[in-house]
Order: sequence, then C-alpha cells, then structure tokens
Amino acid sequence: MKNYKPPLSLLHILILISLSTVAPLSTDMYLPALPSMAQNFNAPAASIQLTLTAFFIGLAVGQLLFGPLSDRFGRRKPLLIGTFVLLLAGILCSLASNATFLIMARVLQGFGGAAGVVLARAIIVDRSRTPTESVRLFQIMMMIGGLAPILAPMIGNLIISISHWRMVFVVLACMAVVSLFGVWRYLPETHPEEKRTASGFKNLLSVFKQVMSNRIYLGYALTVGFIFVALFAYISASPFLFQTIFGLTPTQYTWIFGINAFGTTLAGAVSAKLVDRIAPRTQASFGLFIMLFGVLILTILIVIQANLWVIMPVLFFSLACCGFIFGNASALAIQQASKVAGTASAILGALQFLLGACAAPLVGIMGEHTAIPMVITMLVAIILAMLSFFGLTSVKQV
Repeated sequence: MKNYKPPLSLLHILILISLSTVAPLSTDMYLPALPSMAQNFNAPAASIQLTLTAFFIGLAVGQLLFGPLSDRFGRRKPLLIGTFVLLLAGILCSLASNATFLIMARVLQGFGGAAGVVLARAIIVDRSRTPTESVRLFQIMMMIGGLAPILAPMIGNLIISISHWRMVFVVLACMAVVSLFGVWRYLPETHPEEKRTASGFKNLLSVFKQVMSNRIYLGYALTVGFIFVALFAYISASPFLFQTIFGLTPTQYTWIFGINAFGTTLAGAVSAKLVDRIAPRTQASFGLFIMLFGVLILTILIVIQANLWVIMPVLFFSLACCGFIFGNASALAIQQASKVAGTASAILGALQFLLGACAAPLVGIMGEHTAIPMVITMLVAIILAMLSFFGLTSVKQV
C-alpha cells in the first residue's frame, strides 16, 4: 500500500513529548529563581516577569512560521532548524548580563521551541487513523508531558541550590541537544510530498484564511487560548504569591507548584481513559464549568485574605480542570482542518501563547504583594473561554 503510514511507535511519542515539553520546562524550571534574578539584575519584578512574556511571544511567532512551512516542506526540516535555534538560545540565556539581554534571548528561545510544540501536534494528526485516536494521543502526550511542570521547579530549585540560576539554561540547552538527536536519528517524515501545500505568499494567506474562517475551529482554538491565559496568570504570579505574599521558601513553593501541576496531569490521565466512553466535547464542557465555579470561590478567598491552606485545595481543583480542556479542545480544533494540520496547529498555538503573554503584565499591574489581579485575570479568561466554546462551536461535534 503506497500511501500507508504506520502508527507512531512509543519511541516516536517520547520524542514528540520531549519536543512539546520545551514550553513548561523553559517556563517552570527557572520559576523558583525569579525573585533572586530580580535582585541579581537589580530589576523590578515586572521586568523579570517579562522574560516569561518574551518567551511566549517568540513561541507564538515561531509557530506561525514553522506550522505553514511544515505543510509546504514536511515536518522534519523545520523541526531540525527550530530545535537547533532552541539550543543556541539556551546558551545565550545562560550568558545574559542584564534583564534586557535575557528578555531578547528568551524571545529567541521561544521561537526555536515553537517548532517542537506546533509540529508534535501536527505529526499526531498526520499519523492518527481516527479522531478518537488523535484525541487519545493528545491526552497521553499531555499526560506524560504534564510531569514536566511537576518536576521542572524541583529540578530548577536543586540546580539553583548547588549552582547559579544560569545553569538552568545550560541544562535546557543540553535537553535541546537530546531532542535534536532524536529528531535527526529516529523521527521519520510524516507529511508526504503529495499532501503538501503549494508554495508562495498568496497561497500561505489562502490557507490561513481557510483555517480562520472555520467558525468551529476558531471556537475551540479560542477556548484553549483563554484557558491558557488563566493558567499562565497563575504560573507568572505563583513565585511572588507563595514566596512574597505567603512567605514560603523556594523549596516549599516548588512542592506546592508540583502538587498543583500533578492535579492537571491526573485529570488529563482520567480524560484519556474516558475518551472512548465520554465524548471529548462533553469532557471539555465539564472542565469549563467546574473551573469557573472553582475560580469564583478562589476569587472570594483571595479578596477576604483567607489562609493559604484554605486557598490551596480550591486552587488545586481549579487548575486540575485544565486537564479536561486542553487535550480535548486542541484535538477537536485541529480535526477541523486536518488537511493543513501544521497551519491549524500553528494558529492554535499562536493564539494560545499570544493571549497567554498578556497575563504576566496583567497580574503584575498592582505589584508583587497582592494576588487580586491574578484571580481577576483568571476569572475573566474563563468566562471568555466559555463564550468561545458554547458560542462558536457546534453541539453536534464529537
């Protein structure tokens, strides 16, 4: 059978996981060092939080480039180029002499890492034989990849305790070397020439227009994007929330962050197990409603300045709901434009990270001694996600 493509092996999935975990690793591993970095560079907390925003801007722009390029030239070449840029950027981050240089290097790091993030999703769609299979693979990849935000702060804290925060970026560069070798040596091309799009700027715009004019795709993509705003509001504010406001040590913060990340991973595992019995859309709807309820309670608790140990269970269950939303909504979106999966994945990721990049400035708008901007940002983002999900997508989708 000339057009037969074998399913992804376990090794292939592990390589895709290594590529797609660059985002949580590159954000979460250095989170425990943010307060000390602010002191090291003699810079305000808002400037250091911009290193997170810079990374996501690079990640968004890179996806918009690598996704369409992969539809035209195949998946392997853009993956190799992007991962090499990721390696170079990690080295530059480790050499930063001031906050401005680090911000610029982080843009480059996000740009290079975008190739792995966007093309891992496209490769899954390339090799999936049914929509249910693609949803399951998305959930498995996110479930295993979800270990990254659990382990990353712990690894980062360990590195910082025995060395300097710069060593975190050296480790990230070494991980890029491993991913680069895996793509070069073991990952096959999954997008054959006969399925590739034509070249030219005019055709590129036509493909973008085709994807963006799909109302159902846009609804699911915006759902993912706005939920990521809520999640990133928590991520960018968490070091200052737990260490500055509640007075925890970096090690204590690392454990709490890991516990919350475990909740999201556990929910993703449950979602993957249930995908044959409960439709992806139903699971995503459930996650949205529970998350809205949880963040409403969380907002009240933050406003009345409740004890940390009262806030923690509510925060845990609110964040866990992301495990029912991200994988399901992402798969449902890309299924709407599977013939140009690279571009569809690129737009999905770009929306996700461009919207997420707005979260860091918003949560820091009142300084580092209040969590009210964090919960307000989360609440507004979830409401917008629900409006996108129920207002733009069809109830008949599976």
